[in-house]
Amino acid sequence: MAYVAVSGGEKAIEESIRLLEFYKSGHEIEVEAIEDKLSLLVDRVMSEAGLYARSYAALALRQCEGCVEEAVFLLRAYRSTLTRNYYTETVDTAQMRITRRISAAFKDIEGGQILGASYDYKHRLIRFTPDKNTQIEIPDSQTPVTPCPRVSDLLRSEGLIDTHKKDENPPQDITMNMLEFPAKRSARLQTLTRADTGFISGLAYSALRGFGQVHPTVGELRTGYAELFVPYSLDENESVYIGEILLTEVECFNSADDDSEQLKLAVGYGAVFGRNETKAIAMAVLDHELNQDGEYPAQDEEFVLTHGDSLEMNGFISHLKMPHYVTFQSKLDAVRKTRKG
Repeated sequence: MAYVAVSGGEKAIEESIRLLEFYKSGHEIEVEAIEDKLSLLVDRVMSEAGLYARSYAALALRQCEGCVEEAVFLLRAYRSTLTRNYYTETVDTAQMRITRRISAAFKDIEGGQILGASYDYKHRLIRFTPDKNTQIEIPDSQTPVTPCPRVSDLLRSEGLIDTHKKDENPPQDITMNMLEFPAKRSARLQTLTRADTGFISGLAYSALRGFGQVHPTVGELRTGYAELFVPYSLDENESVYIGEILLTEVECFNSADDDSEQLKLAVGYGAVFGRNETKAIAMAVLDHELNQDGEYPAQDEEFVLTHGDSLEMNGFISHLKMPHYVTFQSKLDAVRKTRKG
């Protein structure tokens, strides 16, 4: 459940809302401006809300003064009112229309390194003048795509990657079914991709530095547009194209031992809506760590999956603002009794 902290009389609450609207008064920001100029923030809200809707994510951010968790709350609440008519077929990200693709494992990869748009190569200096509106020609979405083979597929063909038996069961939908432990990998990945970016980044960092001191290698990071298809109702062998979504996908390589005691590579996987490379990498790190039989926080499935949800986490912390008069008086009485003794 998600907590919403509310306290006060009806009149006081009405005045509080009026004051909130006063703070939001002034020049109105166009939704299109938020969508275009704060696109990375919009992508984060879409990912944590589990709804790919750029304009609605921008609208939610405008409504709540840019508060991420409140925007996620609004977008998830809206998503819950929508009718679910279809499930898409499995998205083939190997065929995505790539805008950025890099590998930290190999300098030369088939299809080449594609730097794309990234702040990795810019100086971290504040500019006190507005950005110039540079007209850049964007390729037409209908331009034929030359697929780039996965780095992991090349290593898999050499038998260097630890493989697992394919799960033929339908993926578990965590928005329709309660999360159970041990969680299926499909449920785990869904939960991680909807988790708070800061939370899973911190957990991944703890595995890299604080506990496991592991150092995975980003085998491939790719960002691009993946096509979506739904089954054609009149012919089960046909499908219908319904559009495309922007995704960031990461595969991280780690050392792994198989039953034959031959050293192989294990792959951690992460995928998120939009452009959010840090979250996708952190997700890939945690995907691998959760497969380990370890004891530190990043390897505790229940700890990771139940505490990273943006709404649950922020809601529970926020509920501390609610009246706790009776429980606090009980604590206070206990303290006073010890002092008298």
